[in-house]
Amino acid sequence: MYNYYFAIASKDFFLYQEPIEEILRERTQYYQSLNKELDFWFTLKPDFISLLDHQTHYFSIPDSLAAIVSLDKDFIQWLKLRVGFVYVGSFQSKSIFLPD
Repeated sequence: MYNYYFAIASKDFFLYQEPIEEILRERTQYYQSLNKELDFWFTLKPDFISLLDHQTHYFSIPDSLAAIVSLDKDFIQWLKLRVGFVYVGSFQSKSIFLPD
């Protein structure tokens, strides 16, 4: 079983209001400097929200959402502190996460 951690917000927030591209680019460069394999993904229209138990209106509009998913809980917690207005959570899956 794989444990995944995520930060989810509107596409507009991630793409236009926060410097997510810069944050993920810096994180990628940091991993490369350590010769560490990437363990995070950015995805639009995250399908995994159907796996969650949450019954919030926020999740009922999946086309408007984007998510950063990682195997690293600490990275997602840091991201929550860095960008603020995201919902964080976790889920388990038997397979590795492969975004569309």
